[in-house]
Amino acid sequence: MTLSTFSRRGTEAMLALMATAVAAYAFIAYGLQPAGASVGEAMQQVYRLNPIVIHTHAFAAGLALLLGPWQFSTRLRTRRPRLHRWIGRTYLLAGIVVGGVSGLLLSRIAQGGWVAQLGFASLAVVWLYTGWRGYRAIRQGERAQHRRWMLRNHALTLAAVSLRIYIPLFLASGVPFEQAYPVIAWLCWVPHLVVAQWWLNRGRTSVAEALPTMAR
Repeated sequence: MTLSTFSRRGTEAMLALMATAVAAYAFIAYGLQPAGASVGEAMQQVYRLNPIVIHTHAFAAGLALLLGPWQFSTRLRTRRPRLHRWIGRTYLLAGIVVGGVSGLLLSRIAQGGWVAQLGFASLAVVWLYTGWRGYRAIRQGERAQHRRWMLRNHALTLAAVSLRIYIPLFLASGVPFEQAYPVIAWLCWVPHLVVAQWWLNRGRTSVAEALPTMAR
């Protein structure tokens, strides 16, 4: 195994671990506690007034975080193609469609004013769009394009991870939440999309056939 391969797989494993941790947090925080119990006082009233949408988004996004990494497993895709397809369908329908639509609804009540609301609304729209493009590509038999679009989509799914990293970092640095959140609403996903596109542009032919995968 080359150093670059080892480094790539280590990065993928770390991302998968963080995604699983955030998904577990979502399931525990929103499944075992009342709406708003795990957030600041300013958001508790909003959560209590919108429990169905908030819980729906939390569970759908958590499911997408759990299933996303498995979509890039070469072993699973090669040895169990039917299972790969069913995981993909569940990821898209129960994770992306439900999570994206509920996220779009939630963006209206996001703290941080219109800048944060626009940031989260844009994330939801692009998340839904990339998922749809990935689905359309595979339905048309364009496997390379399917993998490219799903890589972009999964990069956006990982915004949930970055969001929970940036908030405590900004607060620890002394930036007030009301100033930090509008920035975080964009910072948690735009760089992900830029990095994903950079990766895809590295030797387009080879990358199309060998996107990042989980360890074999």
